[in-house]
Parts: sequence; structure tokens; C-alpha cells
Amino acid sequence: MPFSPTAGLALAVGVIPVAAFDLPGYRRGRRIIPLVGLLSAVGFLTGSLLTQVPFLAVCAMFGLAVGCTWWARQARAGALALAVVLPLTGIALSYRDLAEGALIAVLMLAGSLYAWGVAMLWPERQVAPPARPPTPTRQEALTYGALLGMAAAIAALLGYVLELEHVGWATGTVLLVMRPGREQLVLRGVGRAASVVAGAFAAAYLAGLDPPAAVTIATVGLAIAALAATQGSRWYIAPAFTTYLALTLILQGAGERPGLRFAERALETLIGVALALLFGAVIPILIRAARTASQKQVSDGQGSGA
Repeated sequence: MPFSPTAGLALAVGVIPVAAFDLPGYRRGRRIIPLVGLLSAVGFLTGSLLTQVPFLAVCAMFGLAVGCTWWARQARAGALALAVVLPLTGIALSYRDLAEGALIAVLMLAGSLYAWGVAMLWPERQVAPPARPPTPTRQEALTYGALLGMAAAIAALLGYVLELEHVGWATGTVLLVMRPGREQLVLRGVGRAASVVAGAFAAAYLAGLDPPAAVTIATVGLAIAALAATQGSRWYIAPAFTTYLALTLILQGAGERPGLRFAERALETLIGVALALLFGAVIPILIRAARTASQKQVSDGQGSGA
């Protein structure tokens, strides 16, 4: 960072996918870390490519959401793609400069390789295998994938139509917040909105002070450490630290106004949260109510016939 703040922050962002997950107990299991970095870089580069053609990007967000949801039903790699790669693809819609998007993708991969090297030095330990969530039915997977795809596509469409500078903020928020379970979704929505506003305020305030590089380096290190320490919190605190890192990276550009970036980040995050709640909670309730009413009509009809 003392030589190139933008490159240094991009490397730090590359550590995020690693810091946001539990460290596997055995070294052989830690081979997934560079895989996460590679998939993250591919997803980011894909988003940067798609945003060159807005219509294609909107359609692709829907198709990728359905495909990743179906893949997640079949394999753990699909779940990884749904949780990490797809949100990064949405976030990368903000990077219309293809060269910049490609550079950040490469630096993200380099950051993950560095994190893997550090992880391999960590002692091995026994870790209980994570509980495997119940496998959704085909209908549940397709319904959720379609709703997720529509929410992400609408977020991207709004960004392009309104000519927002960072189309990927609302789109990425939808893909990070929306989850199949209604209770988990509401908790994520409220927690993410509050956390993102806090992280954006901290980044904008620090940028306004124009601190020396040493201060920025220290805060970035603390943010990554805090992200790793709080990634399992049920209060969904981690987005405050990822937002701080991402917004600090964006504010390195010449002529950026921290107050404007804070307001923009908060507003677009709230748009993404609103879309996630609409398609993840409200519409599923309406669908279930319609199905119940339809089944009741069928049942009543059969009773009358008898």
C-alpha cells in the first residue's frame, strides 16, 4: 500500500473470501482456499465482462442465479458458487473498465494464495464437520432460484436505468442477503443494512481525514482480523468490515467525495435489502397462500362432488 494503495487494497480484498470462512482443521482440507480465490477471481472477471453489455448482464444475473441454486442442490461446489462467486459477479458489475476489473481479479487471486500460504503454517486440529443443511426439493430449488434471479436482475436493471455509478452494490447486496429461510433472511436484511451503513460511515470518515498510509494499513489489517473473528456471528456483523474494505478501495480514486460515496452506498444497500425481502419473504408468503387457497378449493370441490 505505501507504493500503490489501490493494488494493496485489492490484495486485501482477495483475502476476504478466505477470512469469511472457518479454517479447515487439516492442511489437506485447506486446499479449498486457493480454489475459493480462483472461483472468486473468475466470478469477478465475469461480472466485469458482462457489464459491458447491460442487457446481457441483466439476463445473465437471472440465469446464473437459477443455475447456481440448482448446482448447490447437487454439490458443495455449487453451494460455494452460490455463496461466494455469484455475489462477487454481481458486485463486479460496478467495474465497467475491463482492464481494472481484470487487474482486481488477478490481485484477488494473489491475495487468496497468500492467505493459503499463511493458513498452511497454522497447526492442524480436529474440527467437527459442519452440519449439512437439508436438501431442498427440485421445486423448492427452482422456485428459490427464479426468485433470487429476478431480484438480482431487477437490482442490476435499476442500476443501469438510473445510471448509477456502482451498479453492483445493490445487486451484490441482494445476492448476499437473500436466503431461502424467511427468519434467516429478515435477520440478514436488518443486520446487513445496519452493518453496511456503519462500515460505509467509517470508510467515508477516514477518507475525509486523508490519513497517512500507515493508518490506512493498520485499519485494513484490523478490518480483516475482525472479519475473520465475526464471520460466524448470528448478528451478521461481518458486512461492516467487508464494506469498509471495498469502499476504502473505491475512495482511492481521484476526486472521490467521501460523503457522496457514503450516501450512495447506504441507499443502494437499502434498495438491495428491500428487493431481497420482497422476493425472499413477501412473495413466497403470497405463493404459499395462493397454493393453500387452491388446494382448499380443490378439496371443497371434491367434497361437494362426493
